[in-house]
Amino acid sequence: MLSVKSCSWTVAVPVAFLLSGCSDGSAKTDRAKIHKEPAFEQTGKASWYGPGFHGKKTANGEIYNQNELTAAHRTLPLGTEVEVTNVKNGKSVEVEINDRGPYVRGRVIDLSRAAAIELGMKERGLAVVQIEAESLPKGKGRAAAQGADGS
Repeated sequence: MLSVKSCSWTVAVPVAFLLSGCSDGSAKTDRAKIHKEPAFEQTGKASWYGPGFHGKKTANGEIYNQNELTAAHRTLPLGTEVEVTNVKNGKSVEVEINDRGPYVRGRVIDLSRAAAIELGMKERGLAVVQIEAESLPKGKGRAAAQGADGS
């Protein structure tokens, strides 16, 4: 005859074993896979700028370094970090907006030489890109950035 004490262990161990298999950690992974809508999204033509501006002051007061991952945008707040993806080849790079431009009609972003290399567009000079920002810094330029039309 089984005692209550031995029966509880007989049931408890298999139940604990079964329950431990119920959580494989995928709930955490599934949450990480949920794509958050970007605060800013734009698609258009990108160009790059480098040697003629290297060492000169940018709109935010920094000295432009063509070998850093930075960019110029007309409306995004200075300091905004964006992911730029070359639509043709799928290559992406994260850059900080530290300058204003481009000043050529039909272009939406001017990238540093380093960013152009990362995107595989340095030789050609131009590429269609998608720009995404997860969030926008508070303050000046936020409303303008959200209304950017890409022209």
